[in-house]
Amino acid sequence: MAGQPSIRAFPLFSLLLVLCLHLLTSPVAAGDTAEIKGLRYSVNGTGMRVVLEFDRLPAYSVHRLRNPERVYFDLKRVDISPRIEPVQTPNRGILKGIRIARYDKDTVRVVLELSEVKDYKTFTLDSPPRLVVDIGRDKNPFYRERKIVVIDPGHGGHDPGATGPRGLKEKDVTLDTARRLKRILQERYNLDVYLTRNSDVYIGLDARTAVANKKKADIFVSIHTNASRRRRAGGIETYLLNWTNDTEAMRVAARENAISLEKLKRAKSELGTILASLERETKRDESLKLAHFIQDSLFKRLASRYRGIGNLGVKQALFYVLVDAEMPSVLVEVAFISNPREERLLGNRRFRSTAAEAIASGIYRYIMSLPDAPKLAMK
Repeated sequence: MAGQPSIRAFPLFSLLLVLCLHLLTSPVAAGDTAEIKGLRYSVNGTGMRVVLEFDRLPAYSVHRLRNPERVYFDLKRVDISPRIEPVQTPNRGILKGIRIARYDKDTVRVVLELSEVKDYKTFTLDSPPRLVVDIGRDKNPFYRERKIVVIDPGHGGHDPGATGPRGLKEKDVTLDTARRLKRILQERYNLDVYLTRNSDVYIGLDARTAVANKKKADIFVSIHTNASRRRRAGGIETYLLNWTNDTEAMRVAARENAISLEKLKRAKSELGTILASLERETKRDESLKLAHFIQDSLFKRLASRYRGIGNLGVKQALFYVLVDAEMPSVLVEVAFISNPREERLLGNRRFRSTAAEAIASGIYRYIMSLPDAPKLAMK
C-alpha cells in the first residue's frame, strides 16, 4: 500500500534482525508497555479465530487490505515475548501465514495472510487480557453473541447449608467451586459468566433465578454438596426441575429448599401449572440434556482421579431455586459433605478445581450441541 512500509517485503532473516534491534533499542519505558505473551489460532473450513494474549490490554486498531487479502492489527506501546515466532506459515484453511514485527518505535504490527475474507470481527477479554479476531468466508460465520451462563453457589450468609463431620460448610465449598467454574468458562470457553453471589452473603432462592432472568442467561447452574443421615452415602448427581415420587430425591430437594418433606409433598399441586408450562416450552427437555452432559463429564473426570466416586445419575425433583428460571437450569450435587471421605475431598482445592473443570466441560458440550453453536472453536 502506497506510503506505508510493507512487512511482506522483508525476507525472514531481515525480519528477525529488525525485530531484535527494535526490541533492544525501543525507547519506550518497560513499565509503560504491554507484552504479547502468546498467540494461538484455530481454523476450520469456514473461518478462523486468532487470539493474542497480553499481560495487559494495549490500544489497538484492526484493518483489512486486499490483493492479497490481509487483516492486520496495529498494537500501540507493545513488546513481543521472545517465545513468539515472528513468522508462521500454517497454510491451514483460509490462513496462509502470520507475521509479527515492529512497524515503528511505538507500534507492533501483526499481519494475517488469508486466502479469502468475507467478514471479520474483534473483541477483547479481561482475564487474562486477550484480543480475539474471528475471520470468515461467510458473511455470518460467528456466534450470534457469546452465551451467558449464571452460576449459583448454594446457600451463604446465615444459611451454611449442610455441614460435614469435621465442620466443613457447604456454603464455603459451593462458593469456591463456583468461582473456579466462572474463571474456566470465561478464560477457556469464552463465555459471559455471572455469579449469583461472590461472597458469604445470604440470597433468597427466588432472587437467585431473578439474577439469571435479568441477565437473560442461556444457562443456569446451581452448585451444591449433598448430605444424608447415612454416613456412607456418597456419589454425584445432577437434578432438573420436575415432580418425582422418588423419596430420596424429594428428601434432597426438601433439604435444599429448607422445608419439610411433608410441605414439599403438599407443594405438588401448587407447582402443577408451572411444571406443565415447562413441558410446553421444552425447557425441561433442554434442562435434561444439560444435566446429562454435566453429570457425565463430572463423574468421568472425578472417577478417573478419585477412586470410589459413585455415579447417582440424573434425577428430577422440586427445587425451588429452579422454579422461576426462564432458561435451561440444573442443580449439581458435587459429592456428599456428610460422608467423611468425601468431606475430605471437598475440602481439597485440587478436587474442587477438577470438579469445576468437569462442570465447565459439560456446559461447553451442551452449548456445542445447540443449533446455533459456533462454527469456530471456542477455545
